[in-house]
Amino acid sequence: MILPFETYDPAWKLAFEDIKDQLSRLLSPLEPRIDHIGSTAVEGLSAKPIIDVLVGVRDQSSLDRVPVLLSGDHYVYYEKYNTEMPYRRFFLLLRDRPDKLGLPSYIGPTDEIPARLHDYVWRQAHIHVIPISSVHWLRHIAFRDYLRANPEVVKAYQALKEKLVKLPWEDGNDYNAAKDAFLKVEESKALDWYHANGKGK
Repeated sequence: MILPFETYDPAWKLAFEDIKDQLSRLLSPLEPRIDHIGSTAVEGLSAKPIIDVLVGVRDQSSLDRVPVLLSGDHYVYYEKYNTEMPYRRFFLLLRDRPDKLGLPSYIGPTDEIPARLHDYVWRQAHIHVIPISSVHWLRHIAFRDYLRANPEVVKAYQALKEKLVKLPWEDGNDYNAAKDAFLKVEESKALDWYHANGKGK
């Protein structure tokens, strides 16, 4: 598949704020913290025009309350990913209700993911729900702030993206895997930078 790849768009910030307002309302019993992460959160960085949203909840026990609170709306719950990443609950936010698009609202542990769900035209956002105390929460926040503060890393990341996006990919997961080596190195640097600058306090 050919991945959508767009130059930075200030409208992504506005899109995040709208999604944040919606999630804050739907998840209000959990009192979540909601942050914009990923490439669309970094000014000047090209990206797939899908907003990555990090939702922080109090603890691990709160995770399984989230699917119930987001059911019956524009969300698709990927329970399939829970075994691989038990610390996270993952959802797609679609541009319409799944039933109206002929798509499932739930992907179970043994379900095959319909090919149409890989099509980015349906996706508005990726929602990652993680306990705030988790190292994975910190990893995402540190990397975002590190990129915002280090334009030379943004430039290197941009160059890698421009190279990879020209290649054919079966789906977005394959594309993400191709970035993995770069991201692991820079995320490690980001955590050191984050703590050195007192941001983890």
